[in-house]
Amino acid sequence: MRRAILLAAFGAATPQGRQALHAFDAMVRERFAGWSVRWAFTSPLLRERLARARQKSDSVRKALMRLSFERYERVAVQPLQAIAGAEHEEVCAACAEAVQDLGLCCRVGAPLLAEPADVEAAARALATHLPEGRLPHEDVVLMGHGARHAGGARYADLAAAMRKLDARVHVGTMGDAMALTSILPRLTSGRVWLMPLLSVVGQHALRDMAGEGAGSWRSRIEGAQHECVPVLRGLAEYPGVAGIWLRHLETAAAEACGETL
Repeated sequence: MRRAILLAAFGAATPQGRQALHAFDAMVRERFAGWSVRWAFTSPLLRERLARARQKSDSVRKALMRLSFERYERVAVQPLQAIAGAEHEEVCAACAEAVQDLGLCCRVGAPLLAEPADVEAAARALATHLPEGRLPHEDVVLMGHGARHAGGARYADLAAAMRKLDARVHVGTMGDAMALTSILPRLTSGRVWLMPLLSVVGQHALRDMAGEGAGSWRSRIEGAQHECVPVLRGLAEYPGVAGIWLRHLETAAAEACGETL
């Protein structure tokens, strides 16, 4: 029985982002010895950029077709996504097509914040990975992507879970009800730490969060008379957070192989 793991990420356009994906790849290969490990990028724009640079990249559908052509029978797909939003639905749809059209036994792992228990686990993990130089009274702001999707409610759940652990940690997202506008009035410390709630450090973290433009979260926090310290590390770089994705992958791998957990 030929078995493969397909890791699906939005993509990584920065050296740090690529290194984070490589590190996660190494964790997967160590835990799943005997499985082939492949990658797919869900961002069409990033795949186009890589193609122009003559670098190989597959969509989820293309990667599954390739695995079928290579006579793999069972595939566990693990998306590096925070919530079960539109991007996750696209991965699930591609897997369903592979089952129907290619005859693959394919299972998709849950995103980071799939269930209430995942939210609690993620909050505990993030609490252990707060900046080392941060003082207890200092505010920390986590910036997520957000989503116009029912799955986006998990960000509010995470915000509530973080407040129970540390009242000075705030979770926000870009462009919706949890935007920075609602957080700024709650910031009381002279120094504010800013962290991405994103799988890897890419353009959102570099430009929208920590950039020097007037609209970045860093600039807006500084404009509210706070010193702002961005921490450029993605979620996949924190072992405690990456471990949640790995546990979801273990479930998907067991289901793909017809095993009982």
